[in-house]
Amino acid sequence: FKVALCQLSVTADKARNIARARAAIESAAADGAKLVLLPEIWNGPYSNDSFPEYAEDIEAGGDAAPSFSMMSDVARSLQITLVGGSISERSGNSLYNTCCVFGSDGKLKGKHRKVHLFDIDIPGKITFQESKTLTAGQDLTIVDTDVGRIGIGICYDIRFQELAMLYAARGAHLLCYPGAFNMTTGPCAPARDTSSSYVAWGHSTLVGPFGEVIATIEHDEATIIAEIDYSLIEQRRQFLPLRHQRRGDLYQLVDVQ
Repeated sequence: FKVALCQLSVTADKARNIARARAAIESAAADGAKLVLLPEIWNGPYSNDSFPEYAEDIEAGGDAAPSFSMMSDVARSLQITLVGGSISERSGNSLYNTCCVFGSDGKLKGKHRKVHLFDIDIPGKITFQESKTLTAGQDLTIVDTDVGRIGIGICYDIRFQELAMLYAARGAHLLCYPGAFNMTTGPCAPARDTSSSYVAWGHSTLVGPFGEVIATIEHDEATIIAEIDYSLIEQRRQFLPLRHQRRGDLYQLVDVQ
């Protein structure tokens, strides 16, 4: 089937961002995509000041969650699976960086709250602390969809390979990491806006089970659509039978949950 990666240009105008995202999803579906992905924090600026302002109450829905409502509606109307990048979610007194996954019926199939918060200090380059405003998620997220079993991480989660290993052990066909990587730590992100206080790297990329780059784009707003074939996963695992060669007598990865 075909998968689409929508690299969006994000502004401070939330209504505009929602409309642009919907248009990109509709265009991707018209080109045959059955799975569509959005980037991290696509409905507003990526900043600690903006997270509370653009946050949505997903459980309340409706007017309290216009981004969430749009994603649900467009997934249902186009009958696609949608990995909705991430938005700032308000739940009680806490804010989360949250990815919502919608089925082709428009229903919420799963919700991943970013597990590893982006707290870094690279002297002379970038300092950012998501933990100033956001709360870390407490669960791994694997979702069964019409296009297979998908493991979800958000941006900085990709730095922790244990997450990917656990998803593979749980039978994931595909790992999705919506990101907003910056110019220092790139890649994988929304489109680049050099006038923003946080400049995204861009370069959304689809990678196969041998680490091969199937498709990628530069830093401007664009969508890439490519076909993926899950039969390659088992073929690659036969070529490199790692799961049968691991030395459980020397090391083990424990799935705490």
